[in-house]
Order: sequence, then C-alpha cells, then structure tokens
Amino acid sequence: MLHSDAIHEQVFTELWTARGLPVEEGFYMEQVHGRLNVDIFADFLPDEPDPEGLSEWKEAQFRDRLPRPFPAMPGVADLVARAGEMGWGKAIVTNAMRLNAEAMLEAIELRPAFETIVIGEECPRAKPDPYPYAEAMRQLNETPDACIAFEDSPSGLRAARASGAYTVGIRSSLDDTALRAAGAHITIQDFTDPALPSILERLKGVPA
Repeated sequence: MLHSDAIHEQVFTELWTARGLPVEEGFYMEQVHGRLNVDIFADFLPDEPDPEGLSEWKEAQFRDRLPRPFPAMPGVADLVARAGEMGWGKAIVTNAMRLNAEAMLEAIELRPAFETIVIGEECPRAKPDPYPYAEAMRQLNETPDACIAFEDSPSGLRAARASGAYTVGIRSSLDDTALRAAGAHITIQDFTDPALPSILERLKGVPA
C-alpha cells in the first residue's frame, strides 16, 4: 500500500555496517525483504545478545524516519473506497509489527478504513506460512475462493498462494518473473494498472 523499502533498507544498511556485515548490492531484497526480524537475525546475527531489543530499535528507527503524511501507492485510496462501496471485506495481513502497521496506515491516511489487521508475529506462524491469511479469512468470514491478496514480497506471495487466495504480485520492487516464481497468479504495476478491473471481476457475485 506504500513503498517504504528505501527506509527499511537504510536502517538495515546502518545496522549491517555497524556489525561488520557485508552490504552488497541487492542484499536487502535477498536477505531482508518481507521477513520477520527474528528470522533475519537468526540467520545473520546468531550471536546477537538481545535480538528482541535490536528488533525494537530497528522498527523504532523506521517509524521515526517515516514521513507523515506519506504517499500511498497510486490507486490504493480509490481501491479501498470502492471496496467500502461494494461491501467487500478488507484486511491488512503483514509481517510488520503492529506499531509499524498502524504508523504506515496513519501515514497514508487510511487507518479508519481497516478494522481487521493480522500481524505475523502475533500469529503462531508468520509469512511465508499461510496462517496469517487463513486468520484474516476467518475474521472476515470469507472462503479462500472469495479472496484476492495483493503482495510484493516472496514471503507474502508464498503465504497468500498457499492460503488459496487469488494472488496478485505488485511490481514495486520485483519484476513479473520473480513475483510469479514466488507464487503470483498475475502481476500489476500498481493499483492504477489497466489489468486491475478484470482482476476485481473475480469478486462479482460474491456475497458481501
């Protein structure tokens, strides 16, 4: 819903540099993007004495650096408004911690539009496991065949696809080939893409 990878990458670059880890081109997308901090630190900082504290520091840095307001991805506000008009259920399913999810929704001025927010680290299993999507479907009282998921990370795409949702990849950071390889049924550039109306046709006839 917003392209905040540059802020996360800046913080991780500083964190990696301070700990003597190599910061190679593409490290963020290959090592970090879409993953829980606990899993990232277990892989790359296994001797970190306080991984939970480090995670909280990293996410606080992100929130401090996130401008308010922040531009939403093109077309997001219109899609959310249409969903409200059509009576479609809406959910945020994210591996971001709750404070970050709230901050990002407030930054793009869409917090009031979402009652259902499923946080990966609050679930028994986070993305790429399908559990968070299954939990969102449970809260919305929807079946997988009535759901469309929009994702831009490999872990998110794998989770959405495994949940049974029709999975749409957003080409914000990865290209069509990479997104489809991770599980996308189809990809779009953003929420103004000409392909979006035909994707939403899948919801016609679905009870609100």
